[in-house]
Amino acid sequence: MFGCIVAGRLVQTNLQQVDVNKYVFELPDAHNINHIVVFLLGTVPFEPGYAATVHLLWPNKSWQMLGALSNDKPSAIFRLKATITPEEAASMPGVNAELGISIEPIQAVEQQLQQMRQQSGGSSAVVVTQQQGQQNPSAQVVQQFAERTLQSLFDYAMSFATRPDASMGAFGSGAAVQVLPVKAFEDWYNGFLRKIQRGDL
Repeated sequence: MFGCIVAGRLVQTNLQQVDVNKYVFELPDAHNINHIVVFLLGTVPFEPGYAATVHLLWPNKSWQMLGALSNDKPSAIFRLKATITPEEAASMPGVNAELGISIEPIQAVEQQLQQMRQQSGGSSAVVVTQQQGQQNPSAQVVQQFAERTLQSLFDYAMSFATRPDASMGAFGSGAAVQVLPVKAFEDWYNGFLRKIQRGDL
C-alpha cells in the first residue's frame, strides 16, 4: 500500500505491519538521509473517511510526527535532518531509524497536524505542504500523473526486453516469456529522480 524513496537508493516496499492499521519501514544508515519521499503505491486507496499520519523514530528517542498522507495528497517529501541535531547524528553513525505510518480517521489526522504546527510554531519537517487556500490536486490530476509515470517506466523497461536463451536454465530457449535487466529499472529510477530535482515533471 505504501512505498518510500531515499534519494540515491532504490524504492523501498519492505513494509512491515506491526499492529492493526500501523506499518513500519526500516531506514538503514538513517543519519545519512536528508530527504525522504513517502507515497501511496496507488494499488489500494484509503477507505473513505481515513488518512494516515507519518512518524519517525530514532534510537532512544520518542516518535516524531512528520506529516500525513491522504487520497487527496498521496505523497509527501519530508526532511529528516530537521528531526535530529548534528551532534545527535554524529553520536550514532550507521544506526537504523524507523518510519511509521498509522492509518486513522481523517478528523484525528487533522487534529494531530494542527497540534504539530502549533508545537513547531508553523514549521515542521514537511517540505511539501498545502498552502492555505490552495486546493488539493484532484483525483484526476493524481491519476494522470500516475498513469504517465507508469507508462514511462513500462515503455523504457520494455525497450530492453529480450527473449531468454538456453543459458537461462528453466526458462530455456523459446519460452513464451521476456526478461528485463534490473539495471533498466535502476537507470529509469535515477533519471526520474533527476527530472524531479530539475523540476521537469
